[in-house]
Amino acid sequence: MAAVKHITDATFNSEVAKDGLVLVDFWAPWCGPCKMLAPVLDELVKPEDTKVTVVKTNVDENPESAGKFGVMSIPTLVLFKNGQPVDKVVGLQSLASLQALVERHA
Repeated sequence: MAAVKHITDATFNSEVAKDGLVLVDFWAPWCGPCKMLAPVLDELVKPEDTKVTVVKTNVDENPESAGKFGVMSIPTLVLFKNGQPVDKVVGLQSLASLQALVERHA
């Protein structure tokens, strides 16, 4: 099982530049919907054959990355494919909606 990894502004570019799909969760510790989304993201990466890597960045501690991708509300999830942003969703998401997002770009 892959784990959701926490990244910073300093490691952001190297983490999203990987081949394949990387889903970035822009979150904050005081955000209720962000807390509710965390177990959904854990489930998304649970299968051994998962097609996506999930990373999280705290917008309070890493404002540069949030600003670069126009994050205006949280949670915001940006999907990268081979290092390029290809999709963005805002707000609390279900496991099914995130699986569909990944499948659209796999």
